[in-house]
Amino acid sequence: MSAEKFLKSYLSDFVQLLDSHRDIISDLVRVRDAILSCSEKKGKTIIVGNGGSSAMASHFSVDLTKNAGIRCVNFNEPDLITCFANDYGFEQWVGKAVEFYGDEGDVFITISSSGSSENILNGCKAARAKNFSSVITFSGFDANNPLRRLGDMNIWVDSKAYNFVENIHQVWLLAIVDLIIGNREYSAQD
Repeated sequence: MSAEKFLKSYLSDFVQLLDSHRDIISDLVRVRDAILSCSEKKGKTIIVGNGGSSAMASHFSVDLTKNAGIRCVNFNEPDLITCFANDYGFEQWVGKAVEFYGDEGDVFITISSSGSSENILNGCKAARAKNFSSVITFSGFDANNPLRRLGDMNIWVDSKAYNFVENIHQVWLLAIVDLIIGNREYSAQD
């Protein structure tokens, strides 16, 4: 298959997958509402992911804070990750970070393409133990993945292709930021 044919098929499949999730709109509004409610009560949003999902968490966190005026943090500092993973084990580091940095009433958002990353699952359990107002999951792959059983809202992509799942998560997360702002075009300098 030629490169051009591959890319045409790839992009067509991506658009079809995104279009097949039209019913997601009410879920994205509910995520926005949970974030705004938490912020109005002086709480914060915490978002976390692994690998590419971690990069998405950083992007979302910065945009939500800087552009939408919502306090949001993510756990992407190498010193935090390596310290907590070393002291508590990789499977426990997110849960421990939630224990140390989370407060009752916060919102916890997780991103995991597979929905089966133990560190992310343990983070959800820690958020529940701290009485967070909402646990929101973004996942893909298997419709019955373990992460979908842990959230109050479970945003799922019906695909097993990592880049499709991650790109759709990115579109949805940034759409939430723009929804909070109420505009898709704004100055990044304000």
